This record gives sequence, C-alpha cells and structure tokens, in this order.
Amino acid sequence: MVNFNGILEAQDSNIITQNRAFLYGDAVFETVKIVNDKILFLEDHYFRLMAAMRIVRMEIPMNFTMDYFEEQILCVVKNNGFSASARARITVYRNDGGYYLPKNNIISYLVHATALENTLYVAPEGDFEVDLYKDFYVSKQLLSTLKTTNKILNVAASIYADENGLNTCILLNDSKNVVEAVYGNLFMLQGNTLTTPPVSEGCINGVMRKQVLELAKKIENLEVIEAVISPFDLQKADELFLTNVIRGIQPITKYRKKEFVTATAMLLIQKLNDLVIKN
Repeated sequence: MVNFNGILEAQDSNIITQNRAFLYGDAVFETVKIVNDKILFLEDHYFRLMAAMRIVRMEIPMNFTMDYFEEQILCVVKNNGFSASARARITVYRNDGGYYLPKNNIISYLVHATALENTLYVAPEGDFEVDLYKDFYVSKQLLSTLKTTNKILNVAASIYADENGLNTCILLNDSKNVVEAVYGNLFMLQGNTLTTPPVSEGCINGVMRKQVLELAKKIENLEVIEAVISPFDLQKADELFLTNVIRGIQPITKYRKKEFVTATAMLLIQKLNDLVIKN
C-alpha cells in the first residue's frame, strides 16, 4: 500500500512510485506546433530530440525514425480533432527500475495535444514587462541546453513573475550573464545589431531561435550575432523580444524603467508567417 492523498492500492500507483520522469526528472521532451496536419520545423524538432536522448544515454529504438516521430504525434492530434492548429508535446522517459542508476536505458514515450486558436503567428498586443530572476541561476553546461523535465528553476521564476506583476522573467547563468527567459530565447537589438546569447552560455538550443536567426540574417543592414549579453546591456537596448515555437515572437515592451519599440519583432513575425505559409 502507498499513501496518495489517502490510501491507494500499490498496483494502481506504479506510474507514480516507479516512473523515472516523475521520480528523477529522467526525461526529455519536445513541444511542437501543428498547422493543417503538418508539424512545423519537423526536422529540427526530431534531431534535437535525438541529440538530447543520446546525450543522456537513452537507448533510441530502431523504429524511432523521423517518420515514426511525425506519425505518433499527428495520430494524437487528428484523433482529438485538432488538425487545423494544435500544440503537441512528446515526452520520452527511461523505463521504470533502479534508483539514480537505472536498470536499463530502454525508453517509453507519451504524446498529448491541445488545440490552438490561430494557425499563423499573431503579433501580440498590449504591454509585456519583464525583470531579472536572481534567486537561482542556470548552469553554463550542456545539460542546461536540453529540454528535460527538470524545470523547477523555470517554475520558481514563473511564480516570482506572477507575484511581482511581471509577464515573465529573464534568467541569468552562474556568470551572471543573460541566458534566456522562462519560456523562450532572448534577442536584443542595439542600433543595427541583433544579438542572442550563444548556446554555450546555457540557453536552450531553441528551434524558433534557429528560425529567427536565419530570417534576421536576410534583413538588409542588420548585423546578427551570437554574443554574451550582460544585464547592463538590456537597459541600453532599443528592442528586446522572446522566441519559442508555440508563441513565435513575443516583443518585450518594458524592462525596469526602460521601454522598448517593437518594429523588428513585428517584421520578423511577418517573415515567420511567410515561411509557415510557404512550407
């Protein structure tokens, strides 16, 4: 018997008492956007997941091809009637058994999906205010760049933002440099230079980050670089925005006493939607 908000038969509680994703955060995941029965940026999502599984030494099944990955996600989306526009998450976790040391590296996976209102990315309206989160820091290491289920820092930062009337927080690494926001990569425009922190600083190797870097490099007279950003740099910026594959591009309108324009973010949203329509 185990006590789970009362008494529960042990044989009914295996998913909680043995599941390694629940017990140890021994899982990686991908969140994808589906538009008209198609996963956006499919190859980038698939290869990022495969890389994460290899890094944490999960055994990749022979049948876990990109076609299989796509099929498993779209099956759930279609069966829920979300084909027009949806968000889906696939979580891959090591099978039950062992403590810190697993009994084996064989994996299972879980896919779930929710409907989205819009097929294209929408330019957000209204204010979006951020500040630094300094209670805990992101480690500047390879594991920090992976999408794992160990996201307690992001949870704590989200609670801090909510308690302080912020839309989200900007995270720092153990060198006190800017890494990313709670739920997306950060871009900073100063003059004609667009900068985002390199993955070596500990930020998530974002799929939307990659798309925005490629789109921005095609804008005339705009220099695009990956470089270290300090908190002091944020107050000298002309524009700040966040990126992730579900929201697309989120302009930041205020950081502390500094307010920002949003012209570059709006231009990139347009170019991003052109890319989605084209593909």
